[in-house]
Parts: sequence; structure tokens; C-alpha cells
Amino acid sequence: MIKWKRSLTVIATIALAGSLVGCASGAKSGSEPQASAPAASAASNEPVKLRIMWWGSQVRHEATLAALKLYTEKHPNVTFEPEYSGMDGYLDKLSTQAAANNAPDLIQLDPGWVSDWIGRNQLAPLTGVNVDKIDAKVLSGGQSGGKQYAMPLGSVAYGMIFDKAALDKLGLKSPENGWSWDDFFALAKEAKTKLPEGQYFTKDYAGDYFAYSAYQYAKGKGMVVSETGKFNVDQATFLEWTKKFEELRKAGIVPPADVNASDKEFDPKMDLMVNGKIMFRLGFSNNYGSWDSLKKGAYAMVTMPRATDAGGWLKPSMYLAVSAGSKKAEEAKKFIDWFVNDPEAAKILTTSRGLPVNKEIATSLESNMSDVDKVGSVLLHATEKDGQTWNPGVKGWTNFIDKDWTLVRDQLSFGKATPEKAFDQLKSAAQSYEK
Repeated sequence: MIKWKRSLTVIATIALAGSLVGCASGAKSGSEPQASAPAASAASNEPVKLRIMWWGSQVRHEATLAALKLYTEKHPNVTFEPEYSGMDGYLDKLSTQAAANNAPDLIQLDPGWVSDWIGRNQLAPLTGVNVDKIDAKVLSGGQSGGKQYAMPLGSVAYGMIFDKAALDKLGLKSPENGWSWDDFFALAKEAKTKLPEGQYFTKDYAGDYFAYSAYQYAKGKGMVVSETGKFNVDQATFLEWTKKFEELRKAGIVPPADVNASDKEFDPKMDLMVNGKIMFRLGFSNNYGSWDSLKKGAYAMVTMPRATDAGGWLKPSMYLAVSAGSKKAEEAKKFIDWFVNDPEAAKILTTSRGLPVNKEIATSLESNMSDVDKVGSVLLHATEKDGQTWNPGVKGWTNFIDKDWTLVRDQLSFGKATPEKAFDQLKSAAQSYEK
């Protein structure tokens, strides 16, 4: 179980993955089961403009805009005011709008944010949205008090993406699903003897919250923040991890701090893997198509390294919700129902947010999957076998992950803090969040 804040974001991001396990819930969102019916019956035919905000890569932007266009063609009274960007700065912008009571009607949320937004009464309950064909386990992360407040859009697997073409050129063997963290660090050291000047094995993940979470998970030490809202970083495991990366940093196997800090995922010029500076990075199964579009045929995916336990996990890719202050909530809920359940919408959106949560649509897409999409599907199904259980975590810890941990990450990378000092700093910062 892990509190996941963002896709390396993310949770961002495009091309494949989904979990088809489990049974349909057989119920509508809300506290009581309801008969299957179109969502938001109270919606009228009056002209409506819905503001909608999401993050992602260009592939997701184009697919979403096409879906919005189709919806307007089918519902001429509804138009959209889209706001979209990359992941960087997205939450800050959205939070600022919400604080000013100016949040968009429809908002895309990372799973790690949902508990905070529900806890602050910032989301409207999604009564009337049809969830008959969505697995109850997938729905649960967006629920509170028996009501659905956020609709999952897909499921993804967390693993690694790597530049197979670069590895082949250097004469290095590509990893296989089921590899271990020992294999990972051994390959990093082997690569050192073959890497040309200015090329590195992977990012400096010493202080990366998500990478360390996977390592602690694999070591059987559980989630970094416990389900009861307590600091749960295992000191010995944290020091082992950060010292391994300290060794890689000193050996020049990971980038120097300024290069590491310059990385912008999916940016054709700034993404360190795309511009050839690193060969491995963390990634979600649904992101493969985005990277492949930037360098066709160069990349491959592999499960997160394991130790005594698996290191990777399956998680909802993201959620779509209606802001509590929306004056057009009924039309917004009607749109969500269409977005997750309509086959025509699915043909446009495909796997841009993971394989859709509607199981009938997911099955249809998998049966006609492209070779590119199959790469993410293989990772997802490999992770399904014994992957860790994702947990949205308790509310109130977003800033610990987003700000306190990020500060420690930078201090480690720039050599401003020892592993021991970094641990003490995290433990001290956690005190203000603990219940």
C-alpha cells in the first residue's frame, strides 16, 4: 500500500494499461444502488459552457480535445473551455483557483490528491453516473461515506522504461520482467565502463519519493506514510538506498545535480531520456506511446525491480471530478458518464489515460490493440501477477510529499545533505502532518 502523489509524473503520460480483474459493482455512484439510467437527468438543453482542466502530454491533449468536439456535436448546447498543460505547476494552479472559488467545473485529479479534496468538501458527489461496468475496487479510491466523488479513468502499472536501442549499442543486455534491485545496481555499474562522456545510466533517484517508495515496498517495509497517518520511512532501508545513489553519483553513473534538475518529462528537448543523457527512468505502462512518439522504436518497458517482494504496483491512472462550486454540476456529471462509458468516446481516447475502467470498453480495446499499446499491456499484466497493492493514503500529507520531500531530494542531489541528515529532516518535517 502506498500513498501515490503523482505520476512522474503521472501519473503523466499516455498509451496503455488497465486492470480487468474483479467483478462489476452493480451499483450507481452514491450511497444507494440505483437502476441503470443516463446520468444527470436534471440536465437541461440550455446553452452550457463547461470549464475542464487536465494535465498530460500532447497525445493526451489531442485525444481529449477531439473527444470534447465529439461531445459538442452530439450535445450542441454544451461547449467547453479547456485548460491543459504538463504536470509541472498543475496542482498549484488548480489549488489557487479552488481557493478563489474559481475552480473549473471538471477537474482531472491525481489519485494521491483525492482524499484531500474530498476532505475539504471541494468535490460534488457524482450521483447518477453509471458505474455498472466498473470494478468496485477501482471505484473505491474516489469514494467517501458511501458516495462517489471522483471517477477513475483507467488503471496503470508502475515500472521502468529504458532506451533499448542505447543499451544494444553499448552491448548491454536488456533487463527482463521480474528482475531485482540487485540486478539494477549491477547493470548500472557495468554500464559505467561503456558509457560515453555526457551519458548516464539513470536519473539520480536518491531523494525521489516514488522511486524510494518502490524500493521500501520491495524490501517488505510497507508504505512510506502508514494508513494511520504516521511517518513510516524505514531508516536502514532509506540509508541503504541513498548511499547506493551516493556511490553512483560519485562514480558519474547518474547525472550531476544541475543536469538532473533540468529534466522535464516528455519534453522533446528537456526529457533526459529522450535527449540521450540517461537510459533508464521510472514510468507508467500508459506512458509508452508518448515516449515512442518522440523516438520511434527506441524504448522498451520492464517491471519495477523487486527484492523480497515486488516493487511495482497497479493504480488508478487518474480521476475526473466535478468541483463542489460548479453551477453546472448536472451537465458536468452527464459528461463524465459519457466520457467513461461511451464506446465512441473510447475510440478517440483509447489508452491516453490507461486502459478504460469500463470493462466492456477495455476488452474491446485490448482485442484491437496496436503494437505500441501492447508494450504497456505486457507490463501491466506482468505487474498484475504479484504487484503491490496501491492505497490512496490518508489525507493531509500532500505537502510532505510535494514540498518537504522535494527539498530533501534536491539537497541530496546537490550534496547539501548526507543520507543521515536527509532522514532526520524528513522525520522532523513529518511531525506536523502526523495524526
